[in-house]
Amino acid sequence: MANAITVGRVIAGMIVIYLIFVAGPTVVEWCALAIIVVIFLDAVDGWVARARHETGQFGAIFDIVGDRIVENALWIAFACLGMIPAWVPLLVMARGFLVDGLRSAGYSEGMTPFGEHNMMRSKVTTWLTAGRFMRGLFGTAKVLAFAFLAGLRAYELPGGHDTVVGWAYQWVAVRGFGWFLVWAAVVLTVVRGVPVVIDAMAYLRERDARERASV
Repeated sequence: MANAITVGRVIAGMIVIYLIFVAGPTVVEWCALAIIVVIFLDAVDGWVARARHETGQFGAIFDIVGDRIVENALWIAFACLGMIPAWVPLLVMARGFLVDGLRSAGYSEGMTPFGEHNMMRSKVTTWLTAGRFMRGLFGTAKVLAFAFLAGLRAYELPGGHDTVVGWAYQWVAVRGFGWFLVWAAVVLTVVRGVPVVIDAMAYLRERDARERASV
């Protein structure tokens, strides 16, 4: 069931992105709300997995894959629309490939990206990468940033000023706070990725040393 929810939210995310490109301001305005729902379902599938005792390595990896698909697609979409620089999705994707690649080395030993069994080596790096507060902060920043950009797309379309979002976006403070969320999400992407790279590489060096010593 949890994996079905993951597939469903990926499909829903692709539909929302398509509508952001082709629909009018009113529909795109609703897409901003739909983005929040799609990303919120990430928490739902985790809850369902725990409630139905479906937790495991495959589910954890599959959940992250779904997150990456939706997140990268949104960054790419907004870059294609000229709303953010092209280097943003390139940075996000490079970070994702690097972090997920390093984490995959620990999967064979029963490690997961979050929870007690991860490759983090200190309380600080564990808090940054797997702590509930930082995960919640990062997720909130991302979902609000994407919703803001979708709303901004609606605002910039012909007739967009006449929508509810259009009325709100006429305020400089609203747009300023929205852009703050966008760049906060980008910064947190890097800040949470660096500890994974540092600790995972140290873990892999230690593992290689153990393997050489056992030969």
